[in-house]
Amino acid sequence: MRKNRKVFLIHGHDSSAKYELKDFLASIRCEPILLSEQDDLGMTIIEKFEHYASKCAFAFALLTPDDKQASDLVGTAKWRARQNVILEMGWFMHKLGRSKVVLLHKGQVELPSDLLGVLYLPFKKSIFEVSEKIRQRLSGQGLL
Repeated sequence: MRKNRKVFLIHGHDSSAKYELKDFLASIRCEPILLSEQDDLGMTIIEKFEHYASKCAFAFALLTPDDKQASDLVGTAKWRARQNVILEMGWFMHKLGRSKVVLLHKGQVELPSDLLGVLYLPFKKSIFEVSEKIRQRLSGQGLL
Protein backbone atom coordinates (compact mmCIF):
# COMPACT_ATOMS: atom_id res chain seq x y z
CA MET A 1 0.00 0.00 0.00
CA ARG A 2 1.32 3.44 -0.95
CA LYS A 3 1.86 5.91 1.87
CA ASN A 4 -0.28 9.07 1.76
CA ARG A 5 2.16 11.96 1.35
CA LYS A 6 -0.44 14.65 0.63
CA VAL A 7 0.25 17.72 2.71
CA PHE A 8 -2.19 20.65 2.72
CA LEU A 9 -0.78 24.19 2.75
CA ILE A 10 -3.01 26.65 4.59
CA HIS A 11 -1.95 30.17 3.68
CA GLY A 12 -2.84 33.80 3.39
CA HIS A 13 -1.28 36.42 1.12
CA ASP A 14 2.45 35.76 1.65
CA SER A 15 3.26 34.24 -1.73
CA SER A 16 6.98 33.82 -1.13
CA ALA A 17 6.44 31.79 2.05
CA LYS A 18 3.70 29.74 0.36
CA TYR A 19 5.84 28.81 -2.64
CA GLU A 20 8.99 28.25 -0.60
CA LEU A 21 7.06 25.77 1.56
CA LYS A 22 5.48 24.12 -1.47
CA ASP A 23 8.86 23.70 -3.20
CA PHE A 24 10.57 22.45 -0.05
CA LEU A 25 7.87 19.84 0.59
CA ALA A 26 8.05 18.64 -3.00
CA SER A 27 11.84 18.36 -2.71
CA ILE A 28 11.47 15.92 0.21
CA ARG A 29 8.96 13.77 -1.69
CA CYS A 30 5.75 15.08 -0.15
CA GLU A 31 2.79 16.09 -2.30
CA PRO A 32 1.88 19.68 -1.37
CA ILE A 33 -1.76 20.64 -1.94
CA LEU A 34 -2.63 24.30 -2.52
CA LEU A 35 -6.37 24.79 -2.75
CA SER A 36 -6.03 27.51 -5.39
CA GLU A 37 -4.23 25.08 -7.70
CA GLN A 38 -6.96 22.40 -7.56
CA ASP A 39 -9.92 22.02 -9.92
CA ASP A 40 -13.05 23.46 -8.31
CA LEU A 41 -15.24 20.65 -9.69
CA GLY A 42 -18.20 23.05 -9.66
CA MET A 43 -18.16 23.19 -5.85
CA THR A 44 -18.47 26.08 -3.41
CA ILE A 45 -15.22 27.12 -1.72
CA ILE A 46 -16.00 25.25 1.52
CA GLU A 47 -16.98 22.11 -0.41
CA LYS A 48 -13.78 22.33 -2.41
CA PHE A 49 -11.75 22.79 0.77
CA GLU A 50 -13.36 19.78 2.47
CA HIS A 51 -12.98 17.64 -0.65
CA TYR A 52 -9.22 18.19 -1.00
CA ALA A 53 -8.42 18.57 2.70
CA SER A 54 -9.99 15.20 3.53
CA LYS A 55 -7.44 13.50 1.26
CA CYS A 56 -4.43 14.91 3.17
CA ALA A 57 -2.39 13.20 5.88
CA PHE A 58 -0.78 16.37 7.24
CA ALA A 59 -1.19 20.16 7.15
CA PHE A 60 0.95 23.27 7.51
CA ALA A 61 -0.64 26.57 8.52
CA LEU A 62 1.29 29.68 7.46
CA LEU A 63 0.41 32.36 10.00
CA THR A 64 1.66 35.51 8.32
CA PRO A 65 0.84 39.18 9.06
CA ASP A 66 -1.79 39.72 6.38
CA ASP A 67 -4.62 41.64 8.07
CA LYS A 68 -4.33 44.65 10.34
CA GLN A 69 -6.63 44.37 13.31
CA ALA A 70 -8.10 47.68 14.41
CA SER A 71 -7.85 48.69 18.04
CA ASP A 72 -9.67 51.18 20.22
CA LEU A 73 -6.29 52.46 21.41
CA VAL A 74 -4.33 54.61 18.98
CA GLY A 75 -1.06 52.99 17.95
CA THR A 76 -1.91 49.51 19.27
CA ALA A 77 -3.15 47.85 16.09
CA LYS A 78 -1.99 44.25 15.68
CA TRP A 79 -1.43 42.03 12.68
CA ARG A 80 -3.18 38.70 12.29
CA ALA A 81 -3.36 35.85 9.85
CA ARG A 82 -6.21 35.72 7.35
CA GLN A 83 -9.41 34.40 8.86
CA ASN A 84 -9.53 31.51 6.38
CA VAL A 85 -6.16 30.38 7.76
CA ILE A 86 -7.55 30.23 11.30
CA LEU A 87 -10.70 28.38 10.19
CA GLU A 88 -8.81 25.83 8.08
CA MET A 89 -6.20 25.33 10.80
CA GLY A 90 -8.94 24.49 13.29
CA TRP A 91 -10.57 22.10 10.83
CA PHE A 92 -7.29 20.20 10.39
CA MET A 93 -6.54 20.15 14.13
CA HIS A 94 -9.90 18.46 14.66
CA LYS A 95 -9.72 16.13 11.66
CA LEU A 96 -6.06 15.01 11.91
CA GLY A 97 -5.14 15.92 15.49
CA ARG A 98 -2.72 18.65 16.57
CA SER A 99 0.31 16.40 16.07
CA LYS A 100 -0.32 16.42 12.30
CA VAL A 101 -0.69 20.19 11.95
CA VAL A 102 2.36 22.45 12.05
CA LEU A 103 1.96 26.16 12.67
CA LEU A 104 4.55 28.29 10.90
CA HIS A 105 4.59 31.76 12.38
CA LYS A 106 6.10 34.79 10.64
CA GLY A 107 6.59 38.10 12.39
CA GLN A 108 4.33 39.62 15.00
CA VAL A 109 1.04 37.84 14.33
CA GLU A 110 -1.68 37.71 16.93
CA LEU A 111 -2.71 34.16 17.75
CA PRO A 112 -6.19 33.14 18.90
CA SER A 113 -6.19 32.71 22.68
CA ASP A 114 -7.13 29.02 22.35
CA LEU A 115 -3.75 28.46 20.68
CA LEU A 116 -1.68 29.87 23.53
CA GLY A 117 0.73 27.16 24.60
CA VAL A 118 0.66 25.34 21.25
CA LEU A 119 4.18 25.06 19.88
CA TYR A 120 4.88 26.59 16.50
CA LEU A 121 7.85 27.16 14.23
CA PRO A 122 8.77 30.85 14.05
CA PHE A 123 10.64 32.23 11.07
CA LYS A 124 11.64 35.77 10.09
CA LYS A 125 12.07 35.82 6.32
CA SER A 126 12.28 32.34 4.85
CA ILE A 127 10.73 28.93 5.41
CA PHE A 128 14.23 27.51 5.03
CA GLU A 129 15.05 28.87 8.51
CA VAL A 130 12.91 26.03 9.92
CA SER A 131 13.35 23.42 7.18
CA GLU A 132 15.10 20.90 9.43
CA LYS A 133 12.31 21.19 12.03
CA ILE A 134 9.75 20.62 9.26
CA ARG A 135 11.65 17.54 8.08
CA GLN A 136 11.89 16.30 11.68
CA ARG A 137 8.12 16.67 12.25
CA LEU A 138 7.20 14.91 9.02
CA SER A 139 9.65 12.12 9.78
CA GLY A 140 8.22 11.75 13.29
CA GLN A 141 4.74 11.33 11.78
CA GLY A 142 5.96 8.68 9.34
CA LEU A 143 5.65 10.74 6.16
CA LEU A 144 9.36 10.59 5.30
